[in-house]
Amino acid sequence: MSFTLAIVGRPNVGKSTLFNRLVGKRLALVDDQPGVTRDLREGAARLGDLRFTVIDTAGLENATDDSLPARMRRLTEQAVDMADICLFLVDARAGILPDDEVFADILRRRAKHVILAANKAEGQAGEAGLLEAYALGLGEPVGISAEHGEGMADLHASLMPYADEMAAKAAAQEAPLTDLDVDDEGEAAAVPERALQVAVVGRPNAGKSTLINAIIGEDRLLTGPEAGITRDAISVTTQWGGREMRIFDTAGMRKKAKVQDKVEKLSVADGLRAVTFAEVVVVLLDAAIPFEQQDLRIADLAEREGRAVVIGVNKWDLEDDRQGKLRELIEQFERLLPQLRGAPLVTLSAKTGRGLDRLHGAILKAHEVWNRRISTAHLNRWLTGMLEAHPPPAPGGRRIKLRYMTQVKTRPPAFVAMCSHPDKLPESYKRYLINGLRDDFDMPGTPIRLTFRSQADKNPYKDRKKSTPSRLRKHLGKGSYTRD
Repeated sequence: MSFTLAIVGRPNVGKSTLFNRLVGKRLALVDDQPGVTRDLREGAARLGDLRFTVIDTAGLENATDDSLPARMRRLTEQAVDMADICLFLVDARAGILPDDEVFADILRRRAKHVILAANKAEGQAGEAGLLEAYALGLGEPVGISAEHGEGMADLHASLMPYADEMAAKAAAQEAPLTDLDVDDEGEAAAVPERALQVAVVGRPNAGKSTLINAIIGEDRLLTGPEAGITRDAISVTTQWGGREMRIFDTAGMRKKAKVQDKVEKLSVADGLRAVTFAEVVVVLLDAAIPFEQQDLRIADLAEREGRAVVIGVNKWDLEDDRQGKLRELIEQFERLLPQLRGAPLVTLSAKTGRGLDRLHGAILKAHEVWNRRISTAHLNRWLTGMLEAHPPPAPGGRRIKLRYMTQVKTRPPAFVAMCSHPDKLPESYKRYLINGLRDDFDMPGTPIRLTFRSQADKNPYKDRKKSTPSRLRKHLGKGSYTRD
């Protein structure tokens, strides 16, 4: 039986380090400065024979106003309410601070089950703090070292009673299983479709977290008027319009010259990694200042990575002349991003929820085009027509012959054309063929890879010397040979 474990505690006590230790990957950003983690991050954890979901939370701050630390605290309290077990982490080297006592009282009132752990307890420096932790009244503390992996066996022993209890409850409530999972009509149930991977990227304060909160229908991600709130690339799995999607919220990407802080560099790298794992990338723009230079770089990055791209223009509810603004956006899009010609451009408002249905349809359409496959026979009939309309050039008087074309992969669509002298074929003719593929096979916006190869490149004997008559005579023996 799986359960949910939330790691809570003051800032900089090692919550993210322990999270990475339990999931076995460096998913959460870790740094010496406090307050790096701001959003809730979930991961599949493994500790011995236990399998469970672990939640990394922001450091608990003793604030109750509308400031950023207070909003982070409310998000952590939300994780405490939904978790089966709370692991309260204290710093054994710093000892028990007044904030620890305040948060221990909160956990006594709100958490279902609490386990107290003293991190950084390796060596003699943590012994005093480990003994101080008894004063919190949360039972015997577990001494661990998230950095070095010490005390994991003791943590496993503390989790086992709760895991057994939840497994027993689940077994009592579980209905008897049949040999075959069938539906009402007696047919085998369909295998669920894999979640569609979607990354939302853009400049800081474009409304990425607000958009994802509007899609899932809850305040799952931290939002606010401050720019650069999001740091980790947080993934949220949800059912949107009948399709399961895993949506990645990424940190705002500024110009590289302006990124000096170490944590911001880590955040941007985390966001770029989310783009490489995504299938569809939503580039979110601010309607007030669309198509800034950084927006163009981000969109070009998604195209070079071969992702399906959707352009979203947020804060559309603040525009007065919407028709004029839309015409201006379309003109700028076609002029500044010709490599994404035909990609869907969706106006929306993450705050009011208007335009989310159009965004959903654009994401599904872009994903379908990204996976499209064209038969070789259809491609070669199309290629014949393209060659008749505009034959390839003849550099140096030598005619370039395009013999046939085939699609070698999807995601994104990639094609190979066999021709003579591929190194002399100009880039303009390649663009002519790619634009023709977009228009004639209805593949707007998706990256298209077109490679030209010579048939001589496939000949394994191209560089082997030919047999000469002298070598043949040496092999057969000396003598003269005449034709009969």
